[in-house]
Amino acid sequence: MSTIKKFMAVAASALILGGCMTSREMAANSYPDKVVYHVNDTADAKSAMRNVGNHLDVNPQAQIVVVTHAKGVDFLMDGAKDPTGNPYNVTVETLSGRGVTFNVCEITLKNRKLKREQFIPEAAFVPSGVAELAKLQARGGYAYIKP
Repeated sequence: MSTIKKFMAVAASALILGGCMTSREMAANSYPDKVVYHVNDTADAKSAMRNVGNHLDVNPQAQIVVVTHAKGVDFLMDGAKDPTGNPYNVTVETLSGRGVTFNVCEITLKNRKLKREQFIPEAAFVPSGVAELAKLQARGGYAYIKP
C-alpha cells in the first residue's frame, strides 16, 4: 500500500472514531439523547409517560418528542384520565416543563372528526404522526422507542 493510501486510511479512521463517544461519556450522560416515543394507543400512555420521566431522570439533557396518532391521541384530550382515574394533563404538563414535546396527528383528527380545541394546551399538531416519526428518525437522528 502506498504512503498516500496509508495516510488516507489513517485519516479516515481518525475522522470516524473522532465522533464516537467513550463508554465513560455515555455513562455520564454528557450528551443529550434524541428520542421519539411512539404512542398509537392510549392504553400505552401511562407506561410511556413513566418511561419518558425515567429517561429524563437519568439524562435531563435528553431531547424527547412523543408522537401520537390513532387512539394514542386520546390521553392528550382535555379531561382525559388514566385507568386509575388520575388526569393525564398533570403528567404531561410536568414533562412538557422538562422540555418534552407532544405531537398529535392531524390525519387522526380529520378521520375521527376531532378538533384542536378538544386537546390540552401542551399538544402540538403535525400533519401526519407516521410521517413525523419517519422524519425524526431519518432526518433528525432520533432513536425510536415504542413503549
